[in-house]
Amino acid sequence: MRRVWLVALVLLAPSFRAHDVDAQATTELRIATVAPEGSPWLRVFRAWDQELRQRTEGRVGLRLYAGGSQGQESDYLDKMNAGQLDGAALTSTGLSQIVRPVLVLGLPGIFDDYATLDRVRRRLSPRFERELDRAGYALLGWGDVGKGRLFSTQRIERPSDLRRARPWAPREDAIFSEFLDVVGAQPRRLGIPEVYPALQTGMVDTVPASALAAVALQWHTRLRFYSRDSAGILIGATVIRKERLDALRPEDRAVLLETSRRGHQLVARAIRREDERALGVIAQRMTAVDTTAHETEWRLAALQTRDRLVGRVFPQALFDAVVRAALE
Repeated sequence: MRRVWLVALVLLAPSFRAHDVDAQATTELRIATVAPEGSPWLRVFRAWDQELRQRTEGRVGLRLYAGGSQGQESDYLDKMNAGQLDGAALTSTGLSQIVRPVLVLGLPGIFDDYATLDRVRRRLSPRFERELDRAGYALLGWGDVGKGRLFSTQRIERPSDLRRARPWAPREDAIFSEFLDVVGAQPRRLGIPEVYPALQTGMVDTVPASALAAVALQWHTRLRFYSRDSAGILIGATVIRKERLDALRPEDRAVLLETSRRGHQLVARAIRREDERALGVIAQRMTAVDTTAHETEWRLAALQTRDRLVGRVFPQALFDAVVRAALE
């Protein structure tokens, strides 16, 4: 962990100079995230803040609210609209409340590797940025949360096993909830900060997550099994209210966007590396479940989920563009 922090400082702080700055002159952009302190997200974001303050001579900085201290992701959106927050690092569920079609990037069975995801996002990013702009937001950078798996207190080998489970689905979730409906299971809808207490009480016994998220949020301490193979990649993004971005000096805005781009590249590398390490932690204390004997059932359920969502949550043309980019 310390090594990731040092690398972040080296990469994000190429030119350090001390300045005497009037604290009252600093514009602090208030950014919320569910990521806890000590996570790769927060370590790199704090290094990003340091670089931003140095490069703007103290005129612009980040005030980071970690660990869900500002509530659920829907609360972040309400607070951004009310002017109480300026931006947020969102999961795909939160991001989809601004731009619904972005959920196409989270469909199961399309992205099995990061290279494919990166290629598709590069190709489709201008479209999503235009939609964010129309909604009053600007994209500061894409993010990952790791490779998606199922974690549970009982073995989940085939889709029908979810019927006897108590699976969690995020509030406002569309994809996993639709998948559960296809297989005949009922989700327990909770915000991310509510999941750990629900695992303690037994209200929830199955969660979709990455290994990194499961460890960072301590969910793995309440669970016994995990799916050996991943089912896609969990994505997110950091956004800012457009009026707050536009209010900055042009030179400060350019620095914010430049440091944000490099910071998100760095955090992506850190998260992908840390997700693999977290999987090693998971493997030492939990039992892997091999689902390949029922691969056809999982694939059919995923296809039915996609068929239900295409044309309702995202247009067919967008889905086709994603598939073409993924296959190139």
